[in-house]
Amino acid sequence: MAKDIEISTSESKFILEALKQNYRLDNRTFDQFRDVKIQFGEELGDVLIEMGKTKVHCKISSSITEPYEDRPFEGLFFISTESSAMAGPQFENGNNTGEDEVLISRIIEKAVRRSGALDIEGLCIVAGRKCWAIRANVHFLDCDGGFVDASCIAVMCALLHYKKPDITVRGEKIIVHPVEEREPVPLGILHIPICVTFSFFNPMDMEENVKGESNSEIVIIDASLKEELLREGVLTVTLNKNREVVQVSKAGGLPMDALTLMECCHKAYSITETITNQILKEIKIDNEKRDKYSAILSSENARETS
Repeated sequence: MAKDIEISTSESKFILEALKQNYRLDNRTFDQFRDVKIQFGEELGDVLIEMGKTKVHCKISSSITEPYEDRPFEGLFFISTESSAMAGPQFENGNNTGEDEVLISRIIEKAVRRSGALDIEGLCIVAGRKCWAIRANVHFLDCDGGFVDASCIAVMCALLHYKKPDITVRGEKIIVHPVEEREPVPLGILHIPICVTFSFFNPMDMEENVKGESNSEIVIIDASLKEELLREGVLTVTLNKNREVVQVSKAGGLPMDALTLMECCHKAYSITETITNQILKEIKIDNEKRDKYSAILSSENARETS
């Protein structure tokens, strides 16, 4: 179980007082998301995400296995999280059963598999007999808040970047072709869900079920670690570029009305659109680096848009 992090009373008062005066320790605005840095490794499906001091690594692997009996036409998708003392003193070495890690796994699993972001049926090889099993291994390298958002970005980047080996089915025999023999096949990604987490603070200690103009609660996006320790409510909204709300996760905390939820969704969409465009741009750049002849063989014409 993750160890509790202690923050001094004077520091907590300072952070809350700064939030009352519309200031944050990293000089961001309340609605500002940290800059996302995406780094792809040499292997396909190997991604490192940096959000400020927060670092999350994701590696995609695949294998051929048998599908579930009640879902014979679908492949399998798993997410495993791993944290160590390297991520921060609050983590015990080798423990991956903490509440935060389980919550992250469930949120990402809902965002990717249950929303249909990953084409599970496209992983079927032989109905009821063989299918692809895709596993996303998420490693927490450095913790400064925002693990849910960073993990979701890392998993989606890795899935878009990964390509599984091409196969040939001959009766009951399945031949897996190496990369040198055949071009690997990308996964079927239907949309890109992005998680945006909102943190709520109540400096006046007055809970209101219906928020009025006199509401003194503070809402910030992408809280740092110290801000997460002091927040009294958390909301994670998952959207895609098509303005579809994939999921809304709120595990207790301060009550929230419908208007506040709608306002958070509108703010999250602009962030989702920006990050999605950045992911697609980085994927395209990496693909061009790996395929030196793509520009020569491409049939795309240069067009000027006004």
